[in-house]
Amino acid sequence: MADAEHENKKEKPAKTRQKLTDGPITPILVRMTMPMIFGMVMMFSFSLVDTFFISMLGTEALSAISFTFPVTFTIMSLAIGLSIGTSAVVAKYIGRGEIEQAKQASTVTNYVAIVLSALLAGLGYLFTDQIFLALGASTALLPVIREYMNIWMPTSVLLVAIICANAVLRANGDTRTPSILMAGSGLINALLTPLLVFGLGPIPAFGIAGAAWATLISWIAGVVFLFYFLAIRHELIHKGLPSGAVFKKSALEMLKIGIPASGSNMLTPVAAGVLTAIVATYGETAVAAFGVGSRMESIACLVILALSSTLPPFVSQNLGAGRIDRIEEACRTSMRFILGWQLLIYALMALCAPLIAAIFTRDEYVADIIKLYLWIMPLGYGMQGVIILCNSALNAMHKPMIALYLSIARFFLFIVPMAWIGSEIAGLHGFFIGAFAGNLLMALLSWITFKRVLKLEKAQHEPVPV
Repeated sequence: MADAEHENKKEKPAKTRQKLTDGPITPILVRMTMPMIFGMVMMFSFSLVDTFFISMLGTEALSAISFTFPVTFTIMSLAIGLSIGTSAVVAKYIGRGEIEQAKQASTVTNYVAIVLSALLAGLGYLFTDQIFLALGASTALLPVIREYMNIWMPTSVLLVAIICANAVLRANGDTRTPSILMAGSGLINALLTPLLVFGLGPIPAFGIAGAAWATLISWIAGVVFLFYFLAIRHELIHKGLPSGAVFKKSALEMLKIGIPASGSNMLTPVAAGVLTAIVATYGETAVAAFGVGSRMESIACLVILALSSTLPPFVSQNLGAGRIDRIEEACRTSMRFILGWQLLIYALMALCAPLIAAIFTRDEYVADIIKLYLWIMPLGYGMQGVIILCNSALNAMHKPMIALYLSIARFFLFIVPMAWIGSEIAGLHGFFIGAFAGNLLMALLSWITFKRVLKLEKAQHEPVPV
């Protein structure tokens, strides 16, 4: 009787689990990616709304929030890296048909991610002033930065929980639910931000801290929804902890991929911090403009980000099933699409640069820098897409150290040095051109490396008859 009940329980999560090892590849990728694009459009659009309302507080507030991006991205990068490890391990088990192991791994990896993020958030909270002074913020700006970060940093553990829980869903082939969650959380955040920033009736104006409170409330709503969805409704994770042996095995499997992937992802905000420090030598108004450009980059690259979320579970499931031919076809199709798509996005952003600058600032100097950013940097977004997708696929193929080495090369051999050299030669014009050139060279290196890894994998796997 107990066995029968156990079997019935196992049927429920199967409704949300999709096999990605059979069927036409392009329709599968489109079906998985479209919901993620929708969710990211909504989330990043609402993020831009946040930036808009904060900009209404003045250049000081806009500069302060711009300085926070490298730090907030560091926490997010840890979460994304650990979610990559989660997705790779869980999806590979699903590709092998080992469903109970996938469920155990889903449970353990989420606990591990929360603990690690809490440690990082605690360090960030303790050393807030030192971190932002190192990024180039003035002592006069620190009180404004602390207003925001004293709320955001300690509660960022909730963000990590959301990102890793979403990875479990994507590993099961479900991208619809994460997209709904992103859109819903973003909407809550966007609605509450102006209310808490400027106040209304009995609600006081919290200023820049109001944006952090709005974000916190949206995270709480997301965590409650995900716990109900994963643990209760569909039972994709266990409600309690698995045995010690299972916990150790699953944690090590995830960390073997998640730690290098987190390190790889953390290099993005580290490099952003270095780039922000270079820009800061041109004044805090330049940082404000750079911050607006960085937010626009998130919108411009959302299709890349969506594909980087949906491609890994496809790759990992097919790796588990030994279908290297499907991995190769999926990656080649994705790269070609991204290059063409981002070229269209560049043309649109270059054309609309004056309008975008006018929306975010009335300061002529800030507007000129925003326009300069949009006329140069987006030209390299297609190359950036190739880099990101190659790294995502390598992590999904359980090759995290290769992805890490490529990330190190990208930021510390190409983008940062070339941007700095460009700034020394031609100011901000040279800075943006140097960053673009770094992306171009790194894209070539990433694609060549990925093709070599694929060749080795194909040699190790016999083709599976269809």
